[in-house]
Amino acid sequence: MDDKQDFTEGSIFKKMIHFMFPILGALILQAMYGAVDMLIVGRFGTAAAPSAVSTGSNIMNLLTFVLCALASGVTILIGRYIGEKNNHKIGPLLGRSIAFFLTFAVLFTVLLVVFAEPAARLMKAPEEAIDLTVQYIRICGGGFIFVMLYNLISCIFRGMGNSKLPLLFVGIACVVNIFGDLLLVAVFKLDVAGAAIATVLAQAVSVVLSLLIIKKQTLPFTIKKKDIRFGKEIGDFLKIGTPIALQEFLTNLTFLALCAFINNLGLDASNGYGIAQKIQSFVMLIPSAIFQCMASFVAQNVGAGKEDRAKKGMLYGMAVGCSIGVVIGLLAFFKGDMLASVFSKDEAAIARAFEFMRGFAPEAVVTCVLFSFMGYFNGHSRTLFVMAQGLAQSFLIRLPMSYIMSIQPDASLTGIGLAAPAATVFGITLCFIYYKKMEKERLSSKAL
Repeated sequence: MDDKQDFTEGSIFKKMIHFMFPILGALILQAMYGAVDMLIVGRFGTAAAPSAVSTGSNIMNLLTFVLCALASGVTILIGRYIGEKNNHKIGPLLGRSIAFFLTFAVLFTVLLVVFAEPAARLMKAPEEAIDLTVQYIRICGGGFIFVMLYNLISCIFRGMGNSKLPLLFVGIACVVNIFGDLLLVAVFKLDVAGAAIATVLAQAVSVVLSLLIIKKQTLPFTIKKKDIRFGKEIGDFLKIGTPIALQEFLTNLTFLALCAFINNLGLDASNGYGIAQKIQSFVMLIPSAIFQCMASFVAQNVGAGKEDRAKKGMLYGMAVGCSIGVVIGLLAFFKGDMLASVFSKDEAAIARAFEFMRGFAPEAVVTCVLFSFMGYFNGHSRTLFVMAQGLAQSFLIRLPMSYIMSIQPDASLTGIGLAAPAATVFGITLCFIYYKKMEKERLSSKAL
């Protein structure tokens, strides 16, 4: 394995930065991927198009994030096996994961196509946007298998410590999506349907090209046809990934509820929130990169028995993330209207987006601390706690606070946006308590 992919030796800072930058690049491209849809339909689509893309994207993101969370069990096990020098276990693990996730993708495709309209109405999509939202969900749902394959391939390579190939794969998808949106929405005037078709086409092209690229790589394992079946390895990665997936599912249900609360405030608020979501995806780039980097870094060092190195990696993540997060948070707080104007010419929607961002801005800093903790715990396979704290902050703080703020007379989106950092601070408190408990357990075991 390339020395740069071995996190158990050498400079912690250099290894983490080398691994994190391609992850960050991939996340930037993914954020652009989603932002392009909103930007182009906001400027060339109908008045209800931003609301439809926002609501439909929230539903698609729920399922995609659950899928990625389950696949994180594969990422963590690959890192663990590499740290233990048990590369022979990787091939069977990947074969079983392919069989499992293909089945998963077919099930989600059926659910999305059949239940698109009930889902749109449950989300309280504005009446003007109902039909467009249904179109978006059904078209994206029809291509869900490509979403599954893209994310699984990326998780596999991140587990190996290779973040450059996932960057290449998402770069391919981003370029195809931009050209697809411009052609189908701006030129052929297909509105929301055009944006959805471009999204599916981009994922499909990325998957096909990524498989061709992978064939030319020298990998530290082999996958045989007989490995692609159901087996006990599925239980191994599900044991780690299921708590993370359950947390993602229930947490994202709270985000769906938040979207429904805001949709209930009218089309301007719905459009504004859709724009704010695209901005917040950029605000969350650094925390998300740290989170993905941390799980792989910690997993390898735990497998190699280097607990102190894993702990230092977590602290580096917090320090780097918060330093950058302060700048990003200030930009979102003071210049959110300027950022929103990139996506729309509608003054009312821009004003509502800015309202939300003023409340959400502190999340750029505090999430760097929370995600460093979570990546550290995931690398130790302590995913049950990660799930528990995620659900606690979502259902005890974010959801109640968002609802209370949304039912105020002349409700401002600032208060709703503030629910996110408030919940994160609560989550950090829980993580710190659990971290001290882990440290006490580790010192006790060393004494014995």
